[in-house]
Amino acid sequence: MGLEISFRHVREVALSESSYAPKKCWPRSKYALTCRDALQSDALEKDEFDIAIVGGGLVGAAIAWGAASGRRVALLDEGDIALRAARGNFALVWVQGKGLGMPQYGMWTLRAAEKWAAFAETLAEQSGIDARYRRPGGFHLALSEDELARRVAHLRTIEAQPGMPGTGHEVLDAAAVKRKLADVGPAVVGGTFTRLDGHCDSLRLLRGLHRGFRSAGGTYLAERRVESITRERGEFTLRTRAGEIRAASVVLAAGLDNARLGPMVGLEIPVRAVRGQLLVTERTARFLEYPVSTVRQTDEGTVMIGDSQEEASGTTTSPDIIAAMAERAQRMFPRLARVNVVRTWAAQRVMPPDGCAIYDASSTHPGAFAAATHSGVTLAPNHALVLGPAIARGELPAEITAAFSARRFDAAQAS
Repeated sequence: MGLEISFRHVREVALSESSYAPKKCWPRSKYALTCRDALQSDALEKDEFDIAIVGGGLVGAAIAWGAASGRRVALLDEGDIALRAARGNFALVWVQGKGLGMPQYGMWTLRAAEKWAAFAETLAEQSGIDARYRRPGGFHLALSEDELARRVAHLRTIEAQPGMPGTGHEVLDAAAVKRKLADVGPAVVGGTFTRLDGHCDSLRLLRGLHRGFRSAGGTYLAERRVESITRERGEFTLRTRAGEIRAASVVLAAGLDNARLGPMVGLEIPVRAVRGQLLVTERTARFLEYPVSTVRQTDEGTVMIGDSQEEASGTTTSPDIIAAMAERAQRMFPRLARVNVVRTWAAQRVMPPDGCAIYDASSTHPGAFAAATHSGVTLAPNHALVLGPAIARGELPAEITAAFSARRFDAAQAS
């Protein structure tokens, strides 16, 4: 069954009458998280909030942005030392290739991509920061006939799944690719293209979400690594080295740290680190108007190259992997051989076992939620316009938890 998500912004339309309206409420208290209560800010102390969101990266910031209207929300961030996935994001808004083994994730991704333009416009109006979203379509390039055949088979397998909508991907030979990408090299034998794909500036997106969250009345708390979470008499207490925070609801959006925090609120969140390495070049004349899955040119003229997935933790770069990435990028675009690399770095992706996403609500600790995914950029509209408002109302939509709860991994192991 498809996820029929309503994406109209919470500030523009009430979602309480939709199919995602919460079916139960918490007891009336000083907190605003009841079905019909207005916010009672004067009843809360400075360390008390309706919602405490743990994790100030792209996932947590988007949820916080969507939940802040009419609620007192705190966003707890570990600070600049955090090994956040956002520091290594390639900034693609990407549809093609998503959803193998889980068509619900493919549909969830598609719906996010369809609302990215309106979401970016709303965020820019509210925060004054343009995330520089562009949707010219996107390429995946192949350097051998075998690579191309495997790519085509992968996409066809995804789209053959029941309930999976088509993405309209095109399979292009070398000549067809050359007509769209004039600077492509002779080593490229072809590729796939989807008009639904695009890219943005992920750092500007993160900054815009934070500024918008604060302008909506949210409280950002840096240097607040959460050491423990307890729940007593309907109230969560989050302990940090800087003091305690109390809230009616807590959202875990702390990336890899969700695995540590989840059991504190009755949730198992099985995520692992998948290291990705990146290169960025000096500014060069514009030559690439389309994002490629492993190469993209930014608005400033630099070129980002990212083409590694390693089952390893840490942020150390590997010269052999960096060299292999650079060599593939030069084969795709020979002009890059004349451009200097100015920086290389590595980051850790937040990867669930099936590579999709986890959204969960605790049955033992009512009011505790979790979100974990490696697609913080692509899925930002869903997190901001669907999850954030739903959590502000007190409950995740049943359709979302049914599809994306971590309990699916228990079922897979039992079968």
